Amino acid sequence: MPTRTQPISPSVHREPWGHLPSGEEVSLYTLRNASGLTAQISEFGAVLVSLRTPDRQGKFEDVVLGHHSLEPYLDRSTAQFFGATIGRFGNRIAGGQFDLEGRTYRLAQNNGPNSLHGGPKGFDQVLWSGSGFVDDRGVGVRLQHLSPDGEEGYPGNLQVTVTYTLTDLNELHIDYQASTDQTTILNLTNHSFFNLSGSAKTDILGHELTLYADQFTPTDSNLIPTGDLLSVQGTALDFRSPQTIGARIHMDDVHLRTAGGYDHNFVLRNSGLRHAATLYEPVSGRVLETFTTEPGIQLYSGNFLDGTVTGKNGRRYEKHLGVCLETQHFPDSPNKPRFPSTVLRPGQAFHSKTIYAFKVRPLNL
Repeated sequence: MPTRTQPISPSVHREPWGHLPSGEEVSLYTLRNASGLTAQISEFGAVLVSLRTPDRQGKFEDVVLGHHSLEPYLDRSTAQFFGATIGRFGNRIAGGQFDLEGRTYRLAQNNGPNSLHGGPKGFDQVLWSGSGFVDDRGVGVRLQHLSPDGEEGYPGNLQVTVTYTLTDLNELHIDYQASTDQTTILNLTNHSFFNLSGSAKTDILGHELTLYADQFTPTDSNLIPTGDLLSVQGTALDFRSPQTIGARIHMDDVHLRTAGGYDHNFVLRNSGLRHAATLYEPVSGRVLETFTTEPGIQLYSGNFLDGTVTGKNGRRYEKHLGVCLETQHFPDSPNKPRFPSTVLRPGQAFHSKTIYAFKVRPLNL
């Protein structure tokens, strides 16, 4: 039976978390709801640093990979995008370039021939300006960043706001808003690596996953979408009914070979805010339900974690120790006219929403 706990007053706590090499101070925000769930968010990278949720016995543990201190987040080799806000463009852009309104824009090729996650200094590597709040939805932190015209090769002065809200329904809402003074492209997401076993006790291959998607975007050898939409039917990518992540990950499947596991964009059903995925860890009983307004979700099974990074509590982060459910527009959308548009124009207000909802499943279900 779950452990009985006393009611907790929802709160927002801000504390110094270190300094950048430039001398700028970084703050860490701790959000706590009435059930005792806590989320910690850093101003650097607008990173979700930790997220403590209960198992079916009522034991609270951290369910995201990352680091206890600021320093490892300052270097991509140790940051690994753990919990980071990704932009201007999440995922890959082929050849590090795109055409927009008759002009070719060239980006850094930081992933083989591709541009990945906004370039060498994407939104995960900048200092955001944060402010905590309490409102009728819950407790939260609002983070803002002005990305100047030309930053990482992208056009337009882009004003971005990312708002994390922790509700008393045990939901973490992430709201993205943006506006620009020149036509640009934008694809924002969060890159949290989840492990519902708690404190990354086991890998994620035994987690059961359901994706509410009938199609995916197949890729070439550089993990760039071909532009086609394929049915998941008959492939190792069929998660329309609950499957453990490890059940088919080692199959000799053409769609798995290049990535060494799952690193695929799925085409979500319908539109508007809807259910995208359900993740369940049978031992702890923890359930994560993902809802989003985005058209796609990237399933990434931590294929490139190799044990060289040591994270929280001295845990070496080995292959498949975390799973990402990155709500997004499709990879390489600027070069794929058939994909949903990622173009943002002056006068338009960009808004995207993702909800991570946490529950506990009893043993008899």
